[in-house]
Amino acid sequence: MTITVLRTADAWYVSTDSGAVPIDTDAATTAELLGDRAAIEAARGRDGGVPVESLALVSPVTAPCRVVAQMTNFASHVKDAGMDPATVPLTFFRKASGSISGPTADVVKPAHVRFLDYEVEIGLVIGRELPVGSDVTDANLADVVAGLVVTNDVSARDVQLPKTQFYESKSYPTFTPVGPFLVLLEAAELRRLGDLRLRLSVNGEVRQDSVVAGDMIYRPVRTLRELTRFQRMDVGDLLLTGTPAGTALSAPPKPVEIIGQLLPPALKWKAFFRSQSRNAKYLADGDVVAASVATDDGAIDLGTQRTVVRYA
Repeated sequence: MTITVLRTADAWYVSTDSGAVPIDTDAATTAELLGDRAAIEAARGRDGGVPVESLALVSPVTAPCRVVAQMTNFASHVKDAGMDPATVPLTFFRKASGSISGPTADVVKPAHVRFLDYEVEIGLVIGRELPVGSDVTDANLADVVAGLVVTNDVSARDVQLPKTQFYESKSYPTFTPVGPFLVLLEAAELRRLGDLRLRLSVNGEVRQDSVVAGDMIYRPVRTLRELTRFQRMDVGDLLLTGTPAGTALSAPPKPVEIIGQLLPPALKWKAFFRSQSRNAKYLADGDVVAASVATDDGAIDLGTQRTVVRYA
């Protein structure tokens, strides 16, 4: 049975049928909380609590931690980027954990950024130490992955593309909203990953809507096995698993792409971003972004984060 963990600035809670029940723990970090499972279970068993809506929730994943992300891991997104899902490799990039913010915190666009984009993703929260060379299998995945969170991989496209610089373009403060819930899963529930639906809307307009099954290319076992060939992961670290189609950025039409390849890089990007300036899907000041992940039957629900875009 899932356990839904919440965090405020000064306390941890478990969401129950009667409300949010405080967890009696001294844990200051996600890693420390996951090591105090007895306190989590005790809170789940108590009655009472306060309404979840009364809490000012912050990210249930604490920083500092490692934040690793998969590139182009949904077939629909790969096609939208003008690539072939059958040949796309399993690749990673890092984000600064200083980019983590809460599920209702403003997303702040730096003054020099012009094209701000969104990417709803499922975040895996690591539950045990994974040294380089760890063996991740279907049998031990539930020990490796403690739980799941909703994340939004906010991206400055005009930094990312010309500089091929993922780390900078995705690491500004507030560029990784996380939460509202950290949902701890048992093995049987984790096997329902394929049933999860990712949805993101901007001002009520649905932009992304996809179910993992049939769209996610590399599942967690394969991903973590490849990642830990070279990267250690520790308890409380966060792995973002990719986004489906529907982001503001998409590949240009083929003829335009071919012409662009013939231009010097400076001219190519100038022309590309001139065309992107007519794309109304990039996030504007005051836009409300809602991102959610859940199974359609509600058995697993990571909640909905609602953030407002603010221009610096």
